[in-house]
Amino acid sequence: MIGRLTGLLADKSPPQVLIDVNGIGYEVDVPMSSFYNLPSLGERVTLLTHFIVREDAQTLFGFLTHDERLTFRLLIKITGVGPRMALSLLSGLSVSELAQAVARQETGRLVKVPGIGKKTAERLLLELKGKLADAISAPTTVASDAQADILQALIALGYSDREAAAALKSLPPDASVSDGIKLALKSLA
Repeated sequence: MIGRLTGLLADKSPPQVLIDVNGIGYEVDVPMSSFYNLPSLGERVTLLTHFIVREDAQTLFGFLTHDERLTFRLLIKITGVGPRMALSLLSGLSVSELAQAVARQETGRLVKVPGIGKKTAERLLLELKGKLADAISAPTTVASDAQADILQALIALGYSDREAAAALKSLPPDASVSDGIKLALKSLA
């Protein structure tokens, strides 16, 4: 029903924003990935939206990218995953990180998101297999086995895929695993 909002950003209070569209204020729940990329208060913003009407509430969810909204819509179709859990997933993992976790069937990565237990993570991986990869861009690629090991080590230490990939780009291509990890940790600090 409401597919997109364009207006002035009137208020930001995580995870909700208030968009003033010609004098009408729309309260929109956004994932933290979108929230952090919003402009300053008073500036113009466009959000792609998903409107959910329930017996006891009408809620508008907003996203800065098409991939986020598409992923949100895929998530809420899964049994046991409601809009709040889908928003939590998109706040804890970027769309590409979620796609990588699904492609690699990494239950552990999903369990790190608050509110996601092992059974829910397994159900998500099963239901999203093949669907998410078709909908979004390809995950990060690495040039060598050493770089793949460095990337995995950084992820195991708790860094996101985005942070680890950014640190990997700053490394010399011929760095050994131990030197690469040290240099990457220095760049991330």
